[in-house]
Amino acid sequence: MDGVDGQDGTRAGLVMQAIRTRIAGRELAAGAKLPSIRRFSETMGVSKSTVVEAYDRLAAEGVIQARRGSGFYVAGHAPPFSVADLGPRLERAVDPFWVSRQSLDAGEGVLKPGCGWLPADWLPQEGLRRALRAVSRAPDETLADYGTPLGLLPLRQLLTRRLALHGIEAAPDRIMLTESGTQALDLVCRFLIEPGDTVLVDDPCYFNFHALLRAHRVRIVGVNYTQNGPDIAQFEQVLGEHRPRLYITNSALHNPTGATLSPLVAHRVLKLADQFGLVIVEDDIFADFEPEPAPRLAAFDGLDRVVQIGSFSKSLSASVRCGYIAARRDWIEGLIDLKIAASFGTGRLAAEMVLTILRDGNYRKHMDGLRERLARAMGETSARLKAMGILPWIEPRGGMFLWCELPEGLDSSMIARQLLAEDIVLAPGNVYSLSQSAGRFLRFNVAQSGAPRLFSALGRAMAAGAPRGCASSV
Repeated sequence: MDGVDGQDGTRAGLVMQAIRTRIAGRELAAGAKLPSIRRFSETMGVSKSTVVEAYDRLAAEGVIQARRGSGFYVAGHAPPFSVADLGPRLERAVDPFWVSRQSLDAGEGVLKPGCGWLPADWLPQEGLRRALRAVSRAPDETLADYGTPLGLLPLRQLLTRRLALHGIEAAPDRIMLTESGTQALDLVCRFLIEPGDTVLVDDPCYFNFHALLRAHRVRIVGVNYTQNGPDIAQFEQVLGEHRPRLYITNSALHNPTGATLSPLVAHRVLKLADQFGLVIVEDDIFADFEPEPAPRLAAFDGLDRVVQIGSFSKSLSASVRCGYIAARRDWIEGLIDLKIAASFGTGRLAAEMVLTILRDGNYRKHMDGLRERLARAMGETSARLKAMGILPWIEPRGGMFLWCELPEGLDSSMIARQLLAEDIVLAPGNVYSLSQSAGRFLRFNVAQSGAPRLFSALGRAMAAGAPRGCASSV
């Protein structure tokens, strides 16, 4: 019964939730026959009377129908697809959708140390306004027409030069613009995987990888992430045992840990990928936050079995939606067809704005200043957390995230629920962990963690949650 959680906590509730999950995931379509009572009792490891009770209760709710002498069948039309119904049912405080919704819906006065973006006043507001004015003077076709399927050529040419700085050779016809980094990953998944395939992710990893992969109805397997990259011994074991089709990762300034892939681990990952026929998606959204470029799988591989994706939502603006995919030419052709089917053309306005800003020498100055500002915030936030007994897993080379461990006996989801009552949104560790093994961790966005009331509220929540007999350092 691993991964199944009944809403009412009873054994019958567990069976009911298992059936609901199969229906939500379209494993059981409308009109499909349910497993026999005997067979499902063996599958679930419960008594036949428990399955009978569960089936009777589902029938009473109208979810399934009993047919005399034939068995039980899924009733009527299947309910609308719900990503949240796939995988384990979690408390909303440790659910990726909970974190995203609380962060996106937060009004004025709400602190968001758990969100994944910079405060508005940390972004190049004047550059954005200049770009808006420049685009407003563009020809009528720019303001009104669809973009080409590959996207704005001058921006793709500029991306070719930017990727070359990381050792990645990608001609403009090997780059396709997208509406965002998330759309880039979604298109790659549509292109490379089918429902039921196995996909490998880091544990921990960016929580929206879990959400998006659930939407694609694949099996997700995790591999422990170390300070130098994935645990290579476990990586090899997982490839041999599960034969995943895809591996999704960050190479530089890994989210949420802030770790950086080492050249040795990168080399071994690529050798194993070649041996087992694995395709790798390298999300490089934090490239401009690095003080010095780190190894890139796409550079070592030559974009053969590595696809690189990225966007500008972190460094420029989350409102200017523009991402990209860099991949093999033959794959780009297939991705173009998928993009036309999913979104038809490319939004030209966002691409024109990004091109205008990147061509402006002020963008380099903005990023230089931003890295310095983040480094100061990283040091200050780290020091304040350490004084409270909250210890960073590593001291990252750059970026905005600190992956921190709470003192023993404290649970990050409980702390997050308590601070939400004080209008503070945290990101508890298990939203990032497929194995649910990060219950003592929190990810802090240092750019969003400067308010003194965050630390005073955190101290109160830690004191309230500390086990009896344990001294608190706050």
